[in-house]
Amino acid sequence: MREFPLLSPRRRTGKRGKEQRMDRLHLLQQFGLEPVHLLEADESYPDERCIRECLAFGDTVFAFERLGLPMWQLSRHEVGVEVLDLRTCSAIYTKRHDAKVEDLFPGVCGDSDLLPINFL
Repeated sequence: MREFPLLSPRRRTGKRGKEQRMDRLHLLQQFGLEPVHLLEADESYPDERCIRECLAFGDTVFAFERLGLPMWQLSRHEVGVEVLDLRTCSAIYTKRHDAKVEDLFPGVCGDSDLLPINFL
């Protein structure tokens, strides 16, 4: 919620451990920037597994039908984008049973009320 509506790794560089700083340095050397990391589902990596693995990093997952370019393939099921606009998500999956769209998107009304929230 602190970073709504745009996610960018550049906004959180000071709050990282040594391993994360090393990973960031490697990505900067390889791509010239540190992308936002996303898991990508496909036939061999079903949506349910992808969402479950994303939830290991937090209590809420934003799902997207499409991502804007440029996009980088970081690993077999991981892609990266420079900035991620949460307003373009197609669904929200959360472990927070009390969550409402207003909680996830503070100060936003209108079309966001139509966004499905799926509880896991």
